[in-house]
Amino acid sequence: MIRRHALLLGVAAALAPVMPAFAQGRTLTPEEQTLIGEINAHNSAIRTMVGRFLQIDTNGGRTEGTFFLERPDKVRFRYNPPSREEIVSVGRGFYVLNRQDETYYAYPQDTIPLRQFLGDKIDLLNANVLDVASSDGYMTITVVDETVAGTVQVSLVFDTETKDLAQWSLVEPSGAELTFSLYDVEKGVEIPRSYFSIPATYTGLDPSTRR
Repeated sequence: MIRRHALLLGVAAALAPVMPAFAQGRTLTPEEQTLIGEINAHNSAIRTMVGRFLQIDTNGGRTEGTFFLERPDKVRFRYNPPSREEIVSVGRGFYVLNRQDETYYAYPQDTIPLRQFLGDKIDLLNANVLDVASSDGYMTITVVDETVAGTVQVSLVFDTETKDLAQWSLVEPSGAELTFSLYDVEKGVEIPRSYFSIPATYTGLDPSTRR
């Protein structure tokens, strides 16, 4: 089963409004502050990015797809067939599209925050960070956020040499876990404007009816 709702929560938590750093965790070391500052600057400078992702769910199920990102506030996740669904942020909220039915569910930006990783400037030093850990050339920054569905914990994994985002994992309010790994990533790519829009022929549905 593809848990697109979890992906929606994960992105929402990763992009949530900033709060004082380490309000719930330990104090950053000077070395960690320096590295996170470099990660902030590096990723803020990346204005567009495309690539593939691999999603692994709690039961070991694997699903692949492609993603397109443009700062500020735009991203599109397209699952590979046989799925017909996509998750899109067009800069004013998230939409879950069904290409076969030509329908969508809309989630307003004021209920699903979009701030931290899609923003014009990334500032993980002022995020609601729970913990930071470094191992084998990677730094993992774990943040927590209160979403409309409850508390979500997201761990962002960065390559300490390139400063690129390599992976993120999340724990849903239900306790289910998902991991998303990025690969074949290209930066500075021109992305068609249509990738971040909702076709006029699509019909909006009530999100409360979505299962």
